[in-house]
Amino acid sequence: MTSDDVLEEFRGAGALREGHFVLSSGLHSPVFLQKNLVFAEPERCARLCSALANRILAAVGRPEVCISPAVGGIIPGYETARQLGVRSLYVEREGGRFTLRRGFQIEPGARVVMVEDIVTTGLSSRECIAAIEEAGGEVIAAACIVDRSGGRADVGVPLVALATLDVPAWPSDQIPPELAAIPVQDPGSRRLV
Repeated sequence: MTSDDVLEEFRGAGALREGHFVLSSGLHSPVFLQKNLVFAEPERCARLCSALANRILAAVGRPEVCISPAVGGIIPGYETARQLGVRSLYVEREGGRFTLRRGFQIEPGARVVMVEDIVTTGLSSRECIAAIEEAGGEVIAAACIVDRSGGRADVGVPLVALATLDVPAWPSDQIPPELAAIPVQDPGSRRLV
């Protein structure tokens, strides 16, 4: 599956949006990938995660478990794990930090692939990886449906992306005038409080 094929899945689900959005990273962008519309369609989600599972196998072999950050990574993490035939767990924030909860445990030294939905800066991926390592797992790779950093995000381990896009994004104090002239859109944007 190519990056164009992935974008076509997003278009088909009405999930490729243009306008002015505030991403979960806090950056502003003219493009938003509303991945939840893609993940709401089981067949579409399965196609994407099957292709991602194949990329993972080719890059690092079969992990023992896939672990994702809650909430956005749970569905692609589960489906990718299902395609790989391995367990699926997730970390949640507790006291501002990701941690395994709900009785989830991993064996010390377990080979783990951290699965995300979309990577922009890599911050949540790095936080998730740190939690996995703290729990005793060996993170052999990170994986995502879309790396929207154009390959620039550093997550600290090899990043396996189904699609790599170079989508512009700016901090709030550096928004280009043409984007600043467009009101921030919702749904999709981080809620501005």
